[in-house]
Amino acid sequence: MELTPQQIAILERLQARGFKIVAFPMYASHVGVRKGNCAVLLSPVASGGFVLFGAASYLIDGNFSVRVAGDGREWLVWKKERLEATPARLEELDAFSVELSEALLPTL
Repeated sequence: MELTPQQIAILERLQARGFKIVAFPMYASHVGVRKGNCAVLLSPVASGGFVLFGAASYLIDGNFSVRVAGDGREWLVWKKERLEATPARLEELDAFSVELSEALLPTL
């Protein structure tokens, strides 16, 4: 994947804020960004930036989970694995999303 100097600068800014740039083999045309137990995929755009590819997700065994309701509770699920969507986990996911959004804002 060829990245523009602007995209490389964005990724460097994310790293400076403690985010890790990671590869998710199933999504080779996207850039993975991880911090703690949360991750998101970024899709490069021709204008030189990135857009989110899907929503931020809580990771289970290094894989993107989905949030589902069942048994009167909310769960984070990946294949047959599931974690309860506790307030702490949801707060971590929300904080990740907010911090990522701030880091992706254009700098002047």
